[in-house]
Amino acid sequence: MNSSKGRLGGIGIYILIIAAAAVIYTAFVNMNAASGSYSYRDFQSDVKEEKIKTVNIKQNNEVPTGVLTISFKDARANVKLNVSDISEAEAILLENNVDYTLKDVTRESVWITTILPIGMCLLVVIFFMTMMTRQAGGGANAKMMNFGKSRAKLMNDASKKVTFKDVAGLQEEKEELEEIVDFLKNPAKYTELGARIPKGVILTGPPGTGKTLLAKAVAGEADVPFFSISGSDFVEMFVGVGASRVRDLFEEGKKNAPCIIFIDEIDAVARRRGTGMGGGHDEREQTLNQMLVEMDGFGVNEGIIVMAATNRMDILDPAILRPGRFDRKVVVGRPDVAGRLAILNVHAAKKPLGDDVDLDSLSRTTSGFTGADLENLLNEAAINAAKDKRKFINNADLNYAFVKIGIGVEKHSRVISEKEKKITAYHESGHAILFHVLPDVGPVHTVSIIPTGSGAAGYTMPLPERDEMFNTRGKMLQNIVVSLGGRVAEELVFDDITTGASQDIKQATQTARAMVTKYGFSSKLGLINYDNDNDEVFIGRDLAHTRPYGEDIASEIDREVKSIIDECYARARKIIGENMDVLKRSSQLLLEKEKITREEFEALFESTII
Repeated sequence: MNSSKGRLGGIGIYILIIAAAAVIYTAFVNMNAASGSYSYRDFQSDVKEEKIKTVNIKQNNEVPTGVLTISFKDARANVKLNVSDISEAEAILLENNVDYTLKDVTRESVWITTILPIGMCLLVVIFFMTMMTRQAGGGANAKMMNFGKSRAKLMNDASKKVTFKDVAGLQEEKEELEEIVDFLKNPAKYTELGARIPKGVILTGPPGTGKTLLAKAVAGEADVPFFSISGSDFVEMFVGVGASRVRDLFEEGKKNAPCIIFIDEIDAVARRRGTGMGGGHDEREQTLNQMLVEMDGFGVNEGIIVMAATNRMDILDPAILRPGRFDRKVVVGRPDVAGRLAILNVHAAKKPLGDDVDLDSLSRTTSGFTGADLENLLNEAAINAAKDKRKFINNADLNYAFVKIGIGVEKHSRVISEKEKKITAYHESGHAILFHVLPDVGPVHTVSIIPTGSGAAGYTMPLPERDEMFNTRGKMLQNIVVSLGGRVAEELVFDDITTGASQDIKQATQTARAMVTKYGFSSKLGLINYDNDNDEVFIGRDLAHTRPYGEDIASEIDREVKSIIDECYARARKIIGENMDVLKRSSQLLLEKEKITREEFEALFESTII
């Protein structure tokens, strides 16, 4: 009803504007042009002096007024003169023997005076009403009239239907969501026992693990209406639009119940409230408040299941995470070895693979890869094979893609001096020796002195052979040792050191500081967390932030970090010093071939160092 009143009010304004324009136009048309400088006194004077040739008298409707059209005997142009009494002017002309003609009162047609203006107004009104109807019906400018409407898309394309068979490597996650699907299909089985269907399910996990794919699979399996919308679609620069869209979304859901509403990247709209950023009337907060009410307020939303996906659970408002709104939290983590193999099989089903491709081995060497990473790996390999005009993907394509994704594109055309190549060869060999010798961080996959797109002069890529659920103190120390290997090799061989180890030093320092402040690995500071959460202001928490410890503790943390770095540096120097012959032979081999494999590097060791 409110929208109808607003629409009629808008039409009324247009009608008033059109009517005013019609009146002005009619007045302009009917207005007789008159001379601004020629007066009645001039007319009398010219008549007496016999300067006037002829006069045409036109009577107005308001007799005896009229208009005189005067032509002169000289070269002057004709002029028009309004007179208030035609009989007086006629008498002057007769007295001075001036020829004149008298026209009768003009009577305009009713079509011109009445029907034509009314018809023009009606045509203009019909035009504007047609345009507004097109806007309301989804025309080209419909967005102007539908700001408060939901932008959710109803997924009903059978050709793009996704089922749980298309989701690989997420067995436990699928089992949790299959209960939701079964409830939608067979609600009586649960309601007889007094069970209540979960009102909301939130999917959380690192980017690329398959959260959105799982939601699409639920929609395909449940065979119910599925509304999909992004969290950013709610937020606009106009206050109140987001809340209006939330209301409209749930109204559509009620009309199509039972149904599923999926909100992707919900952290865009459900960020923690009360941070002092944007004030209490922030548009995002109003939108969140409306969403809280719709999910579990006084309104009843029977048959609507809200699914959401985010990789930032830490910044969501606690009110939306409580039972009754999002009853279940499904963690979608990185796949293990079996999961990666299943994902590779799904993505490789439509790609021709060569005989030398071993997906089982590839799944073991891609530890830490998400489903999106694995899909990208096979896609890059397929692109490389197509670029080489081959009809299948071989193992070399996978190795190329592995390096491209992990390190960056190799820059073979970059000109490097021999001195820099030699420094890089010793630097990378230092890393490689430590990867090989230390038991928890290897083995080496590739060692290269070819510059990469990331700006590195070379790289040493390890190859984790097993998945690990957590880190150990010993492994973190070994990672620091490996990071310092390049700088140690430069010091032992050259009289100078370079800036090439800056990123290694940064990484080593971050690891050491995390050991002390976050994981309680320091014997002096004990089992206390001193992590100051420097990113809190950026995730929407406190604007003002202070360290949770004093200056004496800060100094102790710095001493502990330095002590760890010094111990690891001494260990790296000792190991590389014991393998100087391998360091030199590895550097020479790198200078000859620019890139060596695991087999070639391990062959340089005459005996295994334990």
